[in-house]
Amino acid sequence: MRRAVSLLMAGALWLAGQACSAQEEGRMHTETSFEVVVHARYAEAAVLFSPEGERAWAGKHWDPQYLYNPSPGQDREGAVFTITHRGGLKATWVTARRDLEARHFQYVYFMPEIMVTTIDVRFRPINSGMTQVSVTYARTAVTAEGDEHVKVLTDGDRAAGKEWQAAIEGYLKTAHAGDPVMKR
Repeated sequence: MRRAVSLLMAGALWLAGQACSAQEEGRMHTETSFEVVVHARYAEAAVLFSPEGERAWAGKHWDPQYLYNPSPGQDREGAVFTITHRGGLKATWVTARRDLEARHFQYVYFMPEIMVTTIDVRFRPINSGMTQVSVTYARTAVTAEGDEHVKVLTDGDRAAGKEWQAAIEGYLKTAHAGDPVMKR
């Protein structure tokens, strides 16, 4: 299984390399950042930014289907899963970094013949009950068709901070201490 993850990561890196050379030919690349304040301590906030934890607040379209998870039932670095995005496009995701001590997560996903996306998530505890979360999306089209997808998704990224803030606050208002997401 580790070999499968390594091969998938190599494929994603190859696609990213292709995107970089394609950018010279006019492929679109964008970077968008936003921040969210989670009214929870870091350990609880971190869970909400994992593939499984995000199920609690991200809506019905967020439904990771695991191809590989080194620790089934737990979120771990190296997990590979698919998400069917709005519009029916399927993306393959990799949990590239999940460093709880460094308070840094990173995900890479790719849509073949369309784009490669890196999502960088960093946490900063504000106090014992609040955590600031900084999210950066870097998107690169790998084809001309991908240029339009990058543009549309980047426009959505610009509004995502407010949407995520509202969704997370809504979830936290109704979550109970016994909620499986909050127990992780």
